[in-house]
Order: sequence, then C-alpha cells, then structure tokens
Amino acid sequence: MFLRTLRYVLPLLFTLAAHAEVTRVDIVSRSDILGGQVFGTSGAYERLAGKVYFSVAVANAHNRAIVDLGNAVNLKDGKVEFSADFIAIQPKDASKGNDSVLFENPNRGGNHIVALVDGGDADINKDAGDGWLLRNGYSIVSLGWQWDAGSEAALRLYAPVARDHGKTITGLLRGDVMPSQARDDIPLGHLIVGKIGGQEYPVAAPDDPRNTLTVRDSRDAPRTIIPRSRWRFAHEVNGALVPSDRHIHLDGGFQPGKIYEYVYVVADPVVAGLGFAAVRDVASYLKHAPDAFVHAQRVYGEGISQNGRFLRDFLYQGFNADEQGRIALDGVLAHVAGAGRGNFNYRFAQPSRDATPTASVNFATDIFPFTDMPEVDPQTGAKAGLLDRANADHVVPKIFLSNTSYEYWGRVASLVTMTADGKRDATLSPNVRVYHFTGLQHYSVPFPPERGTGDLVGQQPQSPLPIRYFWRAMISNMDAWVRSGIEPPASSYPRIADHTLVPLSAYAFPKLPGVNLPHEASHAKHIDFGPNWSRGIVEYQPPRVGAPFAVLVPQVDADGNELDGVRLPQVSVPLATYTPWNLRDPSIGAPGERVAFEGSFLPFPRTPAEREAKHDPRPSISERYAGRQDYLDRYAAALDELIKQRWILTEDRPALLERGAQEWDALTKP
Repeated sequence: MFLRTLRYVLPLLFTLAAHAEVTRVDIVSRSDILGGQVFGTSGAYERLAGKVYFSVAVANAHNRAIVDLGNAVNLKDGKVEFSADFIAIQPKDASKGNDSVLFENPNRGGNHIVALVDGGDADINKDAGDGWLLRNGYSIVSLGWQWDAGSEAALRLYAPVARDHGKTITGLLRGDVMPSQARDDIPLGHLIVGKIGGQEYPVAAPDDPRNTLTVRDSRDAPRTIIPRSRWRFAHEVNGALVPSDRHIHLDGGFQPGKIYEYVYVVADPVVAGLGFAAVRDVASYLKHAPDAFVHAQRVYGEGISQNGRFLRDFLYQGFNADEQGRIALDGVLAHVAGAGRGNFNYRFAQPSRDATPTASVNFATDIFPFTDMPEVDPQTGAKAGLLDRANADHVVPKIFLSNTSYEYWGRVASLVTMTADGKRDATLSPNVRVYHFTGLQHYSVPFPPERGTGDLVGQQPQSPLPIRYFWRAMISNMDAWVRSGIEPPASSYPRIADHTLVPLSAYAFPKLPGVNLPHEASHAKHIDFGPNWSRGIVEYQPPRVGAPFAVLVPQVDADGNELDGVRLPQVSVPLATYTPWNLRDPSIGAPGERVAFEGSFLPFPRTPAEREAKHDPRPSISERYAGRQDYLDRYAAALDELIKQRWILTEDRPALLERGAQEWDALTKP
C-alpha cells in the first residue's frame, strides 16, 4: 500500500531548475482539464499548481524600492528569499499555444479571470465555459502576491517579516468599517462585501493607550472617541466573551450606517513589497527560462479593481524592469482601478484596503500622481507621472486603462485623463489607451438584475451590463498590438473640452420618480502619513488630510445615460437608464450615501399611459420603437458598429443579439 501511494505522489512533486531570480518551482499537482477535452486547434489543456521560490538581491537597483527589504529577518549574503503560490493553465502541447500568457495577479487571492472571460466556473475542471481563452491558445498564470489574503484557499505571498538589527519593529495600524446590521464584534481585517479581504496584523499591545476606537456618520464627518471602558479586544464564543488579538467587542454593539475606525499597536511588519518582485520575476522567468513551467514570448499583466491598482503601482514604483533591466510585462490591462494605486509596499502595508464611499477612508489608494505622463500637483508643485520610472528604464509596456461608469464616482477616474486641477484634458502617452465602458458598474451581474445583498443593498436594482465581451476584445487587441504592432481602438472617454466631463454641479440627471440622487462623488485628497512616508513608513494614524483634488463626472443625456465612452447597444439604443451610482437602502443605514461598486438600472416606462401615471419624463419604449423588430434592427446596427471598431469580437455577435432580444421581451412584458 505504501509503495502504491509513493508511486502516485512522486510524479506530482518535482522541482524545476533555478533561473535568474526564480530559484526553483515546486509543482505539487498536474492534471488534464476536463479529462483531456480538446479546445479547437489548441488541443487539450492542463492545470498546474504549486509554489515559486525567489531570491532577490538587496543591493540591486531594481529592488531598492522594496520597503524594509534590508531589514528582512532572513537576509543572508545580501539576498532575501521568499515564495508564492501559483496556478497555471496551458496547452499540453506547447507548440499549439499562441506563446502569449495572460498573467493574473489575483484579487485577494482568488483566480477568476478565466471564469470571467470564458463564462465558466472559477474551478475550470467543473466548467470551462465556451473556452475562448483556451481555443485561442492563451496560457494563464495566476500568482499569489498578497501576504494577508483572507481566504484559506487563496493564492498568497510568503514573505519574511522585518526587524531593525534584530529588534522588533512596532507601529500603528488603522482600519474602519460601516456595518450593514447591528453586531457586537468586528474583526480586525478588511471587510469587503461581507468577507475578509485581508487578515490584518494581530494586536501587539492590547493595553497601549494609543489604541483607539471612534465613530462618525460619514467619511468627512467629525470623529467621536468611544471611551476605552466600552470596548475591548475580544469576541463572543458560545455566549462567552473571550479575549482576542483579532477582534473588537463594543458594549452596546456596532450600529449600522456608522463608520467605526480603530487604531492599534502592531509588530513585525511583513516585507509586503516583495509581491511586486514576485510578479516581475515570474513574468521575466516565463520569457527567458528555457525550462519554465509555461512557455511564453509575451506576458500581459491583467488586473481588476484591487489588482488593477496593483499594476498601476507596479509601474509607478519601477518594477517593470527585472534585476537585469529587462522588461517584465509586455502589456498591462488594468481594469476598474480608476486613478488608484494602493497599500502594497509600505511598512505594515494592508494590501486589501481600497477606497469606498463608507469604508477604507483616506488610505494610500487614490494618491498623486494619477496620469501616465508627468503632471503638476497644484497645491505642492510636485511633478510626476505614473510611467516616470518605466520611461527612465526603457520598459514601458502597452497599456489599457479601462473603467466603468462607477469609477468616475467611486474611484476618481477623471484624474486619469485630466490635469490635477481639473481644468484641462491631459495628454496620453502613445503606449496608453484609456477606455470608459459606459453604463457599467464595477462588476457585472446577470440580467434581469436584482438589488444587492448584505453590505450592498441599494435602493435600486444593479446595472446589469456585461463586461465579458469587452474583455475578450481587449485581450485580442492587446495581443495584436504587442505581437504585430496593430494599433488598438483609440482611447474613448469623456473629456473636459467637449463638456462630456463636468463638475458635479453641472451634472444634468433628470428628475425621475422614486430615484434619489447622490449628494457627492469620491475625491482624492492630499494625505500625510508622517515625515518618513516617502520611505514607506507610516507614522500618523489616522493621517493628516489636506485639500482634495478636483473630481469631475461624465455628463448625461435627457434619459440620464452618459454621453461618451464605449457604449453597448443597451446604452446607444436604450430600454433603460444605467446610472454609475446607487444609494444605500435605509435598512442598512446611511441612506444618503452611495453603495460601494454599484450602479442602478432604471427601466423606461413601457407605454405613454404608464409614463404619465408615473410622471416619468423619459419617453416610453413604445414611443421610441415601432416594435420588437424595429428595436432589434437598431440594436444590431449599433452592435455591428462596435464590431467594426473592434470593441466586440465578431464571434460574440450572436450572444449579444440574444441578450438584446431577452431584454426587450423582459422589459415590454405586460
């Protein structure tokens, strides 16, 4: 029995030889996808999983930006070792692939890009969807980069902690949360859509007087200190209060619709910036190591939301040059990152933290600079651009910066394409395209849409416009651009010059019955974390907050749909209004605030009688279209124009035509 088991395990556990900064790769599982199913001319695919091991030189110029690298506890002979989980999907016969790798740095440890693009399950061995990525010969590599990823199944980074000449390093950590229902305890972790995105540091000194808890009504409202006698580091277990270094218990409970902010003492910071080095070095390894676990000539970094911000910060901090100065990522697709970067390379970094209307307030997320080319901070006079280091190192990749409508309200996306004072449109570099996908929310939901759940209960149903088909076209366009120099579609986004990007005071949304409007949009602000923040050391918690940068939003037409950007037929031939915002339902508190990540779906009245009964100013569906066929003909013409301009692939035309018919039937049904 033992010998049979040993023969089974040994083929799965083997190590690839060292190359460059990747010292070894342990593959712990290897399996055929869906029992060897053939995907077009690419043939059968296989799935590999394991761990990559690294060694980086402290003195190398391309590693100097990594905060606390020289303080790593395992520093030896001038080098620091660490590792990261990975999953790879590739053709079993490498000669049948297209030599291009889609490189996913996972959002909070979850590998989702194949399911998003191909429409299957996150576990590809359950459902590969229509296999578009696989049929087209792409390999997909997902690499853990986040040391504190919340899920047990997450791909993660295993990095050393830092000490100052052997002495423990301490500091202050901050977190915040707005509960959607009353609760007695909250975890010391980043709660996002009801789940832990980041497992924060445990409490190092529970009785330290610097530990504080405050409450306020909104982001900009004044804080009220909650007396120390009312809260403790503990949580309830089977009705009993138990001390905990990862929870806060509040007498009387945490109330919905209030922002609770905690600050506490922590110790032993992880060298979190090694996540950047991991992505850089695996990308380079895949292209240059003859025995790499995936064969690649081109590597495209893909990131959505948090990991889109990671890619923007990766470029800004100069990590697209490997230790030998070679380009790591040939292309970058950073989606729904807005103008943000993130908490990825600081002492006591919290990589999961983002920025939403009611949580993760004033973290190092939406911070100057915002544009790819150098710009000037109107308050400080500082001049910088996102690609300064990449330009200096001659490693600028091809870049798509894509956003939905939500990011203009929730992630200051206007700052990507305008000067920091909000007065003029900025000039983009030749290697950058900026795309605004009009009417979409931060993430896609099925049709017909419903209102959000849990922490995301909004007053309206969510915007159901799909991102999947844009993704397929973007990947195809990026591959053609890098591989063959074929220019992708020109940038498409609202602009100051033609008044499609305007101040909130000029936002001309129609007055619709039962629809409440937002009173604000998120701002980026000048934030000061202390005198050593430029070296990545955070000392002020909470930070000192200065003047906001300008924020503008896309202008709308008489229906309330945005005027500019890449418009699906649902927007150019509409049956509804798709807003970039959705206000919180009163049941979860703070009904005047926006729900994180969501837009709204507001169908047109079906008939003139319905329009008049509801006092809706928008023309009804029957007033706009002669009937079903008239609508579908106009919808098809709009879709064909998107295909002609390469925003949508020809092969996705039938699916989108079917979606148009589905929407007509659902929204005109008596």
